[in-house]
Amino acid sequence: MAALDQKSPNVLLQSLCCRITGKSEAEVAHQFQYAVRVIGSNYAPSIERDEFLVSEKIKKEMLKQRREADAALFSELHRKLQTQSVLKHRWSVLYLLLSLSEDPRKPAGRVGNYGALFAQALPRDAHSTPFYCTRPQSLALGYAERSAGLSASVGTSGISSLGVYTLNGPTATPQSLLASQAPQPAAAAAAAVGLPLGSRLAWALPVSCSPSSALATRLPLGPPAPASRAARPRPDGEVSEAALVRDILYVFQGIDGKFIKMSAQENCYKTDSKVVLCKSLRDTSSRLAELGWLHNKVRKYTDARSLDRAFGLVGQSFCASLHQELKEYYRLLSVLHSQLQVEDEQGVAVCPESGLTLRRLLVWMYDPKVRLKTLAALVDFCQGRKGGELASAVHSYGKTGDPQMRALVQHILSLVSHPILNFLYRWIYDGELEDTYHEFFVASDPNVKTDRLWHDKYSLRKSMIPSFITMDQARKVLLIGKSINFLHQVCHDTTPPGKITPASTSADTPKDAAELLSDLEGAFQEKIDAAYFDTSKYLLDVLNRNYLLLEHLQAMRRYLLLGQGDFIRHLMDLLKPELVRPATTLYQHNLTGILETAVRATNAQYDHAEILKRLDVRLLEVSPGDTGWDVFSLDYHVDGPIATVFTRECMGHYLRVFNFLWRAKRMEYTLTDIWKGQMCNAKLLKTMPELSGVLHQCHILASEMVHFIHQMQYYITFEVLECSWDELWNRVQQAQDLDHIIAAHDMFLDSVISRCLLDNNSRSLLNQLRAIFDQIIEFQSAQDSLYRSALEELALRLQFEERKQQREEEGQWGVTAEQEAEEKKRIQEFQDTIPKMRSQLRILTHFYQSIVQQFLVLLMTSTDESLRFLSFRLDFNEHYRAREPRLRASLGTNRGRRPSNI
Repeated sequence: MAALDQKSPNVLLQSLCCRITGKSEAEVAHQFQYAVRVIGSNYAPSIERDEFLVSEKIKKEMLKQRREADAALFSELHRKLQTQSVLKHRWSVLYLLLSLSEDPRKPAGRVGNYGALFAQALPRDAHSTPFYCTRPQSLALGYAERSAGLSASVGTSGISSLGVYTLNGPTATPQSLLASQAPQPAAAAAAAVGLPLGSRLAWALPVSCSPSSALATRLPLGPPAPASRAARPRPDGEVSEAALVRDILYVFQGIDGKFIKMSAQENCYKTDSKVVLCKSLRDTSSRLAELGWLHNKVRKYTDARSLDRAFGLVGQSFCASLHQELKEYYRLLSVLHSQLQVEDEQGVAVCPESGLTLRRLLVWMYDPKVRLKTLAALVDFCQGRKGGELASAVHSYGKTGDPQMRALVQHILSLVSHPILNFLYRWIYDGELEDTYHEFFVASDPNVKTDRLWHDKYSLRKSMIPSFITMDQARKVLLIGKSINFLHQVCHDTTPPGKITPASTSADTPKDAAELLSDLEGAFQEKIDAAYFDTSKYLLDVLNRNYLLLEHLQAMRRYLLLGQGDFIRHLMDLLKPELVRPATTLYQHNLTGILETAVRATNAQYDHAEILKRLDVRLLEVSPGDTGWDVFSLDYHVDGPIATVFTRECMGHYLRVFNFLWRAKRMEYTLTDIWKGQMCNAKLLKTMPELSGVLHQCHILASEMVHFIHQMQYYITFEVLECSWDELWNRVQQAQDLDHIIAAHDMFLDSVISRCLLDNNSRSLLNQLRAIFDQIIEFQSAQDSLYRSALEELALRLQFEERKQQREEEGQWGVTAEQEAEEKKRIQEFQDTIPKMRSQLRILTHFYQSIVQQFLVLLMTSTDESLRFLSFRLDFNEHYRAREPRLRASLGTNRGRRPSNI
């Protein structure tokens, strides 16, 4: 044990003091006490911690001594040192070398700045909260600050810090201070190192000469004060400074003193006008009294908000941080009161230089005053705010170049943001949202049903997003928790959240929160990204593996967008006898049976059973005169998780696109029937030369219609559907979360609807296109009527010739004069109907061509480049241009202008 005691820090430190001073252990008690305080503190140099500035100062000193070669060598060595990682604290080493190079025999001179003097002579105590050494310039408070007249900077950290300095005296050094200390018990000094802050503050104050007092720890406080501090009666009745000091200490706590009271009218502390007081003391008292006003402002806010439960956890944390700062402020005041009590009990005649004066209080309270000003300004700025909005307000005050002010705000922010980070981690790792007072930036609507969970239940409160969290991070946080809840409630996935993404260490304490906030783009971003990617990937895997999301997407393309060609063609062939009937005579079960027959007869039978069972027939609302073609539609039932992607709005869009494509496909099917009729009847009607002109006219009009429909089908199939589908599929393959898939799908539908002329901007084009489709149906009816009449006439003529030939074979006259006259009359009547048919076809052709010309004019004036190119293909030989002057102007203008985006 003896050996251990000889190696203990206390024994070694006491031996060092004896070796330096050359005195015995009993005589170095006071020096040992000071040494313990120095070791338990951190010296704060008065210069910036800048390696470049220190190196430049060293080189300047060498150049002053005409050591240019040494300066160049030092610069080269310093450059090499910077490229290596041998030393982590190069600035400290360079500063030590610079300090050692200074001549210790050089007189220090007089120092006028207390801050520089403190930095050289005072140790800095470690403390949980940072401190200010400059006054914040942006604090809009009602209580105007007056110039202190003395520049001061304390050496310890915390609102309750006190400094030791010499007024207008030489700079003190640790060795001189060791030599000037009064005797002090070594045990008390050694124990002070482990004391809490409140006890350590007492060590920073002057002590009485009595070594037995618990608060009797004193350092030199400047030039000697008057011999007595007692409030001596003055001949003019003026109040003594000692009485003002006692009043000021009460005012610091927000309590009215005997001479200094709160003025409700002016909202400040004022010295009673009846009190006889010199101007300097009155001004100094007024400047010190501002601390009481600032204290009252902060205390009033904390008292009002601490009991308000609706203020929330973030608000309570803010109040707790203010309470912590006030607690440090109260520790300082308790030490000052204790010092004043010791002076009153023992008197200052023993040690006259230790008395508390207004000037000393003004210097000591400068930093606490700056901190209180910051807190009061923060209280003003945070009025009416809560939750994330409150955290943003605190964070905005940290955007300053003052390191001390920034450190204070960062400390308060670490306490304020602690509940927010707890909310965040609970949400991204467990999917739980316990936000009773609506402080978190993720909001939940309990009235939303499960089928709308992804779209409507959870949303962002943009006003509650803290300013230190970006919008992208907030969106990812929302998606993470929403994905976990979607998996549990909609997908019925029982996998624990901990297996989806491993939970990292949360911000269990404000210290953890402070460390996390200091690296928002590093550790915090990594946590968010890791949880986001893991959760989103797992959700997409579940949707693709268990619910066949991609297969359903392809089924929409094949069936509702007519991508399965063999199935659609066979379905039309089977449905034709039913769909030509009036819409009121259709029955859905008959059409469903035909649909199943078409599926079994084509490659659609090889699709997944889950897809085929969702395919169904739907009949639209019937209008007067509608046929089955007008009301028939395919339907695809969606439910469960895939209904999140294929919402009701999306299925409505699919229905509109299907009806448009189905009508265009019907036009193609109709023109095919027209062409087959023409080819089949061409040879039969060669014996009727009077029909050649009409038939030729039918062929020409049919060719125009076939060209138009083929170009439209090419545009719809390749330029619209295939291109849009390729973009959709690429985006789906690259999607990182479900929102990306939903957004890509919505963009696909919007693109298809817009380019298929189904949006509001293309309403005039769509009307013209529907009119063209109607003309094709009307042309089919006219041609069928023509062929029906012609074939009936042909049949009658053949019957007449057969009877004639049969009678000749029997040896009789072929026809009688009466029969021949009847036959010629009937033929003449038929020939008289041909001009009517020709005029009807001419009117139909003229009307069709005028609609096509108007459609082309609209295409040429469209802002969509693909629609303008479609007009070139539709009028490739300028057939319509020659007939329409407006079209000539449009074509000329557009062909002479090169598109800007080519």
